Amino acid sequence: MKKFLVLACAAALVIGFGSCGKKSKYSIGFTVQDLSNPTWGGTAKELDRLVTEDGGEFTYMDTKNPNEQIKQVENLISKGVDAIIIHVTDPYSLENVLGEARKAGIKVYSWDTDIENSDVNWLISNYELGCVIGEQAAQWINEKLDGNAEYAVLNYDTEAILLERGNGIRDTMAKLAPNAKKVADQSAINAREGQSATETILQANPNLKVIACIGGGGAVGANNAVKAAGKLTPDFGVFAADATDLEIEAIENDEAVRMSVMISGSPKANARIIFGLVKQLLAGEKLDKKIMRELIPITKENTDLTRQ
Repeated sequence: MKKFLVLACAAALVIGFGSCGKKSKYSIGFTVQDLSNPTWGGTAKELDRLVTEDGGEFTYMDTKNPNEQIKQVENLISKGVDAIIIHVTDPYSLENVLGEARKAGIKVYSWDTDIENSDVNWLISNYELGCVIGEQAAQWINEKLDGNAEYAVLNYDTEAILLERGNGIRDTMAKLAPNAKKVADQSAINAREGQSATETILQANPNLKVIACIGGGGAVGANNAVKAAGKLTPDFGVFAADATDLEIEAIENDEAVRMSVMISGSPKANARIIFGLVKQLLAGEKLDKKIMRELIPITKENTDLTRQ
């Protein structure tokens, strides 16, 4: 209940700041791993709009590795921002510099990673999220393919939280679809990598029927590859997370993507939540250190939720 009250307050703040006509001056920096990722990139653009319309300054960037992200945070500290929103590449590497940010009076909002040097950690259980993806994929195999199918996993095991997500997928599919055969397990974080990986997997495994992906970027690429290879059949399924616009379009058009887990809400909804919570931090309000996010499987039956 506390979580929903916090989110409700955050939403109220967004509405309030937009309606009262007062303009506050503050600056927020956002560093994320990959702006080509539809969820991160879409959220960043919407945050830019919300902050700018509220009279604040918003800077956002993506990063290739922890060392670069450390430099980005250092630059934001030097710039004197009031808050940093960060999708941490490596928590052990970033703790010290984020501690310096907080010593400088900067509020730190951590997206997806439970770290010590933050004011708020906005979290999911990545293993649990992987389990939801795995459950949906296994259900498809059992209902559409009589429990027997070749499937692949598109992972991103170089990042700790996404390794947890991948493990959730693997463990759940092995448990719930024990007669299915995993024929490939390859890395893909965006659409380009997802398409390339799926093309390779399909060439080696022409009977592939199911792909479970750790994120929407890989799913979109997988969908493109399945269509291009002429493999799109009523029993082919791609399952993922993020519920991006391109995933939803594929779901509604009866393409290979059959389900994607929406985390908290659409990119616009995520931006509204983050914006509200950060404004509460800037106003000096005390929030729970850990705020858990909701996991919502999106199928053709409930895609309307992604437009809210």
